[in-house]
Amino acid sequence: MAAGKGTRMKSATPKVLQPVLDRPIIDYVIKNILTIGISPENIGVLVGSGGEQVEGHVNKEFPEVKILWQHEQLGTGHAVRCAREWWQDYENLIVLNGDLPMMTPESLNELISCCEQHDCTVITFNAANPGAYGRIIRENNHVSIIEFKDASLEQIKIREVNAGCYAFRVKALESVIDLITNNNAQKEYYLTDALSLMNSQGFNTGAFAMPEEEMQGVNNQRELAEVSRAMKERIINHWLNEGVRILDINSVYIGSDVTLAPDVVIMPNVQIWGKSQINEGCYIGSGSILNNAVLGRNVKLVAYVFIEDSELKDFAKAGPFCYMREHSCLESHAFAGKFVELKNSHVGENSKVPHLSYMGDATLGHDVNIGAGSITCNYDGVRKHKTRVGDNCFIGSDTMLVAPVEVSDNAATAAGSVITQQVPGNALGVGRARQVNIENWVLRSNLHKTSTSTSTSKPEGDK
Repeated sequence: MAAGKGTRMKSATPKVLQPVLDRPIIDYVIKNILTIGISPENIGVLVGSGGEQVEGHVNKEFPEVKILWQHEQLGTGHAVRCAREWWQDYENLIVLNGDLPMMTPESLNELISCCEQHDCTVITFNAANPGAYGRIIRENNHVSIIEFKDASLEQIKIREVNAGCYAFRVKALESVIDLITNNNAQKEYYLTDALSLMNSQGFNTGAFAMPEEEMQGVNNQRELAEVSRAMKERIINHWLNEGVRILDINSVYIGSDVTLAPDVVIMPNVQIWGKSQINEGCYIGSGSILNNAVLGRNVKLVAYVFIEDSELKDFAKAGPFCYMREHSCLESHAFAGKFVELKNSHVGENSKVPHLSYMGDATLGHDVNIGAGSITCNYDGVRKHKTRVGDNCFIGSDTMLVAPVEVSDNAATAAGSVITQQVPGNALGVGRARQVNIENWVLRSNLHKTSTSTSTSKPEGDK
C-alpha cells in the first residue's frame, strides 16, 4: 500500500519515493518480493496521494507490476476494498506497507509459510518501546488487536504490537471486507477491523512476529535518516562477510544494487551507487564516486575518480581527479590520469591520457599517447562530432582536434597544433602559425622598466 500522503515528511515527493541511500523506498519492498520468486504481474501497488509520480516510477522500474488506485484516502480497509477487482481471483493476499524497506526476503518467505496455516495472519513485532501501537492479544487459538487507548494496564505492558501488515485467505477476506465500517473519530475504514470480524465468524487467525528492525517504517525525515543508516550498515556488513576490504565503514556508502567481488579494496570516503559491478582485485581510492560503473579485474582508481555509466577493463587505471561519463571505456591497461575528462569516448588497450585533457566523442586505438592539455573540439554549437585516433599514435601536448577529424595509424601531431584535417598514417600533423620574433619590442613598448633607486635606510630594529 503506497497511497498515503506522508504529510510528516514535509516534502512534495511522495513518501514511498523518498530515497533510502540511492533508491526509493518502494523499490526495496518490490525487489524483496521479487527475490522470493513472486512474479511481477502478481504484485499490485496501491497509489493515491501523489499517485501519478508513484505510478510513473513503478511503470519505469517495474513495468509488469500492477498499479491500483485509491482516489480518496478513507483508510486501509477502504484501500483494500478499492483493489478488490485485482485480488479477488487469487487464493491468498499479502498486504504490506509501502514504507518497509528493511524487510528481508528471508522473513517474507517465513511469512508465506506461516500464513498458510491461518485464514488471516497479522504481522507483528516485539517493540523495545511499544508506545501507542496496538497490542497483540493471543488467546484461544485466535489473535486480536487492542488499540492503545482501549488497553488495560496489563495489556499496555504487552510488547508484541501490530505492524499494520496482513496475510489473508481471499475467501475469508471477501466475507468481511464489506462489513468494515467507519464508525470512528476519523471516519475511516480500518483494516484492523477485519481481524475482529473474522474472529467473530469463526475464522482461524494467527500472528507472525517479524524482527523489529525489519518493521521500521518511515513517517518523517528523521526516520528516513535512521532507516538509511540501518540499510547502509546492513549492506556494508554483507560485503565485509563476502571478502571485501573496507578501511572505514563509517565513511563508505554502497547502494543496494551494487555487486562487489572478493579482494576489492575500498578506501575511506568512497560512494558506489546504481548497478555498479566491481570485480576482484580492484582498488577504489579515497574520494571516488561510482554510479553504474563496471570495473574489470585489478582496476586501480587512484583517488577522487568520478565514474558514471562507464567501464574500465582489466588492469586499467584512472585518477587522481578523473571524470568518466556517458558510456566511456578504458580498455585493458589503459590509463586516464590527473584532471582528465572522458565523455562518450573509448580508449584502446595500453593507451594513455595522462593529464589535463578532454576527450569527448572520441575513439582512441591501442598504444596511443595523448599529450598534456589536448582536447577534442567535439561541439560546433549545434551538433556533436566524432574524433578518431588510430593505433600507435602520438598526440603532442596542447593539440586541438577539431571534430570531425581523424588521425590515422602510426601518425603524430606536433605540440600546440590545431588539427582540422585528416593526418595520414605515419605522418606528422602540424597546425600552428610560424613563430615570429620582434626584436626589442618589450623595450619600445615601455613594458620593460628597470628600477635604479636604492634604499639606504637600515632594517627596522638595526642599531
